[in-house]
Amino acid sequence: MAFESKIARSDAAGCVLCGSAPCEAVCPAKLPAKALRSIRFDNSRYAAAALPDTFPCADCAAPCEKACVKAGKVPVRELMTRLYNEVKPELDIPIPAGRERLRTDLCGVPLENPFLLSSSVVASTYDMCARAFEAGWAGAAFKTICSFDIHEASPRFSAIKGSGGEIIGFKNIEQLSDHSVAENMEIFRRLKENYPTKFILASIMGCDEAEWTELAGLCEQNGADAVELNFSCPNMAEGGLGSDIGQVPELVERFTRAAKRGCNIPVLAKLTPNVASMLPAGEAAARGGADGIAAINTIKSITGVNPHTYIAAPAVHGMSALGGYSGNAVKPIALRFIAELARGKELSGLHISGMGGIETWQDALEFILLGAGSVQVTTAVMQYGYRIIDDLTAGLDYYLAEKGFGSVSEAVGLALETVSDTTDILERDTVLFPKFDHTKCIGCGRCFISCTDGGHSAIRFGEDRKPQLDGSKCVGCHLCLLVCPENAVSSARKRIKRSK
Repeated sequence: MAFESKIARSDAAGCVLCGSAPCEAVCPAKLPAKALRSIRFDNSRYAAAALPDTFPCADCAAPCEKACVKAGKVPVRELMTRLYNEVKPELDIPIPAGRERLRTDLCGVPLENPFLLSSSVVASTYDMCARAFEAGWAGAAFKTICSFDIHEASPRFSAIKGSGGEIIGFKNIEQLSDHSVAENMEIFRRLKENYPTKFILASIMGCDEAEWTELAGLCEQNGADAVELNFSCPNMAEGGLGSDIGQVPELVERFTRAAKRGCNIPVLAKLTPNVASMLPAGEAAARGGADGIAAINTIKSITGVNPHTYIAAPAVHGMSALGGYSGNAVKPIALRFIAELARGKELSGLHISGMGGIETWQDALEFILLGAGSVQVTTAVMQYGYRIIDDLTAGLDYYLAEKGFGSVSEAVGLALETVSDTTDILERDTVLFPKFDHTKCIGCGRCFISCTDGGHSAIRFGEDRKPQLDGSKCVGCHLCLLVCPENAVSSARKRIKRSK
């Protein structure tokens, strides 16, 4: 596939992405930390393009590997060599000059790139937003402003982790901003004074129409560029707040209209995924005058139960609660809702700001291709820091340049026509066989086991420990491709006519 790197994210899984990385401190060229991070975030093509023409690691004694906090366990020199020898020769273009093609807008308000922090702890103080802006984020949806008395639980996070220790799914039981409305308005004024080109999206939540109107007006008066209506927080359900509103289209319409009465800046409705379909709430927001939709917020969840105490996570003095699930695990659900909203006839012309599991530039691109004009990120920042904006912007910009796009907007919605609500339209008369690359195969037998026990017993595994396909049994499901740990299975180009 085009843009599929020969170096997988898992190749750099041993790197723990240090802050102030010791490997970089001892490297004469100051290369490894950034390059390893780029590999982890699906950005190895840009990393290879950034290497100098003369490979700096050729005669190096690799002090980076000795200085690594996991000394000897991260193959830094090998990965750098692969970037230079395997990836760099395949590149069609050098690193583009400037980042003009990333410039876009949100409801007519300019954005230097499509990447915003989503409303959460990562955008909850002046100092945090300022550091994010300095790092390169185009703006921030500030943590939801309200007049409620907020007292947070401790602990309030739990997670599901992958085999490498990375967070796959993340649960929070956190609520809204614990600063007063006046304190938050002061933050807006300072941010707009010191960062006039950055986008401030003011997330708000009121308890009645009058409060939605008042908060929207205050945010505009104090420098917000747009308002985001939090109709979706799963942790503020009591008393008809948060996701309780997002599940009732009549309330979405009423409170959207109330917020629009209070301001003249764009208003986005942030909708809940805790519904069968998001269209009714989206259409209600449009009737109420919304200029855009933000989606998705977190999904109500339980991440696990302690087998000794019998308490769900996170445990707070012997109790727990449903909380909001986020992280890369929710991306497929988020993409489904983004596509649904983008195809909604009654929502035509509304800006969609997409979120839900974005870690890499490719994740963000998928949201854009399905109709999002901007994207928002939280959980990846909580895990890896604001610094991920480097690979988000560099990777997306490099991709757009390779494809010949002049701007982000040219890519918005390009994938929508390929998505159907049902499988009835799919062609079912041919089989696309898998193809085995025996030079990459390590003989683990994972493809054989999966096909035998979870597929159609179409793979033979002999004494040479190399898989062979039985075309008479293969149905082209490609389970073998997905389970191969070495990417040694690919799709054959030839389609075989299915026998009747």
